Amino acid sequence: MENPILVEALRGDTVESFHRGAVAVVDDHGGLVWSCGDIERAIFPRSAVKLLQALPLVASGAADRLGLTAAELALACASHGGERAHADTAASMLGKAGVNPSILECGVHWPSHEDSERELARLGAEPTALNNNCSGKHSGFVCVGCAISGLSGRPLADFMRGYVEPEHPVMQQVTRALEQATDHPLTDVPRGIDGCSIPTYAIPLFHLAFGFARAATGHGLSRDLAQAAARLRAAIAQEPFMVAGTGRFDTRVMQRLGHRVCCKIGAEGVYCASLPERGWGVALKMDDGTTSRAAEVVMAALIEALLPLSAEDANAVRGLSETVMRNWQGRTVGSLRAATAFRSALSGLGH
Repeated sequence: MENPILVEALRGDTVESFHRGAVAVVDDHGGLVWSCGDIERAIFPRSAVKLLQALPLVASGAADRLGLTAAELALACASHGGERAHADTAASMLGKAGVNPSILECGVHWPSHEDSERELARLGAEPTALNNNCSGKHSGFVCVGCAISGLSGRPLADFMRGYVEPEHPVMQQVTRALEQATDHPLTDVPRGIDGCSIPTYAIPLFHLAFGFARAATGHGLSRDLAQAAARLRAAIAQEPFMVAGTGRFDTRVMQRLGHRVCCKIGAEGVYCASLPERGWGVALKMDDGTTSRAAEVVMAALIEALLPLSAEDANAVRGLSETVMRNWQGRTVGSLRAATAFRSALSGLGH
């Protein structure tokens, strides 16, 4: 089954490239609202499911026990740019757990936020694991470990060693939460290693969208997970900068639309979102794995179509689904846009 063209890249007025993909929109009862392409093919959701992976942080009692703030809860769901506020917030989470950043097993890389990278270099400093885009998620895992390590009778630093492995008690809780939310057993599905070293499981787009619909309303989740989802979404709506950062799509959308959208990008062209007022979840995958280009355009077009927006909000979101491309001299050379057939197929869904 060949997936449809969802995005076109124009050079001048001529289509130069195009991007195919699949989309699932599902309600919180498991009803298919709308789809295109192959939504039953299992794909690795990567970082797009960080909201679901963070559910045990609240459900375990760790968030209350450690007094985590909204910013810290939002960072636990983030793929951030490694800006100073991101690194400092991750350090604060670890401090509340009584450990230092050496406990993190996500690895070290320079901030993806260019100004922050340059600032570190100017100071002659080296990046740490706190600058890793997944440091918030991993700090959340450490906080979960803080809540459950007492049962083992071992010090937290010892208990958390190897926490990225599938059999570790913390990762077992994370996997169970993902499985329960998506209503998709993960025992016998293909499993890989994500960029930050935790397990990633192959899940069809339908079930990913179902999981985000449940996270939108709590329907079908246990009471603890439903309350956790609501609290995490509220934290993200309050602190959208923490989820991505300066100029990033997720932050920009949620700064404007607040609690109406909870969206999260993942590697290789995956995107997921909860739309609480509709009780819907959205999941998409671009065939060619383009993240910063095509997947964002598709998500913006979906938000336009699925939510009733004011003229001002619609105009802002349209600017993300039809983007101008400029060269290094700042000259306009083309555009990136949701394909006409894709927009036409979506028409009427939000009404």
